[in-house]
Amino acid sequence: MNADVSVVLFTCDLRLHDHPPLRAALDGARRVVPLFVHDRAVTAAGFDVPNRRAFLADCLADLDAGLRRRGGRLVVRSGDVVREVCRVAAEADAAEVRVAADVSAFAHRREERLRRALEAEGRRLHVHDAVSWAVAPGAVTPSGSDHFAVFTPYFRRWSGHRLRDPLAAPRAVRVPDEVGSEGVPTRDEVAGRSPGLAVGGEQEGRRRLTAWLRSGLAEYPDRHDDLAGDATSRLSPHLHFGTLSPVELVQRARRAGGPGAEAFVRQLAWRDFHRQVLAARPDAAGADYRTRHDRWRSARAAHDDIEAWREGRTGYPVIDAAMRQLRHEGWMHNRGRLLTASFLTKTLYVDWRVGARHFLDLLVDGDVANNQLNWQWVAGTGTDTRPNRVLNPVAQGRRHDPDGDYVRRWVPELRDVAGAAVHEPWKLGRERAAIGYPDPVVALADGLARFRRARGRD
Repeated sequence: MNADVSVVLFTCDLRLHDHPPLRAALDGARRVVPLFVHDRAVTAAGFDVPNRRAFLADCLADLDAGLRRRGGRLVVRSGDVVREVCRVAAEADAAEVRVAADVSAFAHRREERLRRALEAEGRRLHVHDAVSWAVAPGAVTPSGSDHFAVFTPYFRRWSGHRLRDPLAAPRAVRVPDEVGSEGVPTRDEVAGRSPGLAVGGEQEGRRRLTAWLRSGLAEYPDRHDDLAGDATSRLSPHLHFGTLSPVELVQRARRAGGPGAEAFVRQLAWRDFHRQVLAARPDAAGADYRTRHDRWRSARAAHDDIEAWREGRTGYPVIDAAMRQLRHEGWMHNRGRLLTASFLTKTLYVDWRVGARHFLDLLVDGDVANNQLNWQWVAGTGTDTRPNRVLNPVAQGRRHDPDGDYVRRWVPELRDVAGAAVHEPWKLGRERAAIGYPDPVVALADGLARFRRARGRD
């Protein structure tokens, strides 16, 4: 076994800048195998969906190109992760494997299986923290508990935690010639992806980050809820796939300074907050974090309403615009996510897991911790301290899309309706029949009354 050879298993950290496992491998070994395994278990679990598969293909191609510019290459395999990592380690005669830590129950099981298999062969597994987050789960905890259940006190402690310094990308990577690889996939091989899906890869992520810090950050506090203005960073897919480092994002935003930096960093902290909740309560990926003893409408009873929601034909324009954006881009504005989730769980009184699954089927940034726990926050079964709040889609549409431009962009049936009247098309009188836009699936007052009865708030 050769101590001068190390394997680095890439998972959700598809970058060369600020990559602690890769840096440690290069510091300790003369040759390194950068490895990515297409995990069949991810496909079997339903997480290998077209939008994320296409974005992943971009990321892998970009990672391979970056490694080749440094004299290396990416090794790609498919199958069971543990079996493929052990095969590559044996082919390279590597003494160790390095990987970034993750928080899901699936990742923990994979890590333990990999550790046992490698140790049986006399090899070591090194798991690196603070690769996929800025502050690791468990790094800050409240007195008497293993995690924070409320964001504000967490954020105060998180803000005072000292971050490590970001690492530069390596100058050279030497890969053993004897290790074989499959071809790097391309997005053109992926059928069923959203037509407006963004481009992936570290180079694109760093380009977008630089442009955002230069021209978007300062206005972020005032414009982050502006649906039509589309003034958010759109960096979430790059954070999900790890083409950008959360540590570097926090450090660069703080250096830029100002209210925009503070607001943006707060959003990055939410991402870490959800990870420390999921690390402590892995069952929250599918079970209520705080049960409200909901008796959600059955899938049969709510079938037509659920389909109308999925298709963006609920009769509430801002909801339909957001759902159509999701289908077209594989992404949705954060305010749209809040509104569509509130509408499904509280106005239609449908189980949050139905919505969370649909989002995971389409979102390019679909992430178990963020997706599931944000859905629970909106549904009132998660960490929200006001679990019975209901967002009114008409009032919210008027507030966050006051001129109706967002709705007209995504709901062409309403393109000729002027101004804020677009948020209440049922009031258009004689013009109504010619539009071809559906009636509301439920009156807001009726939906609110049903929800209050269900939660015992009559």
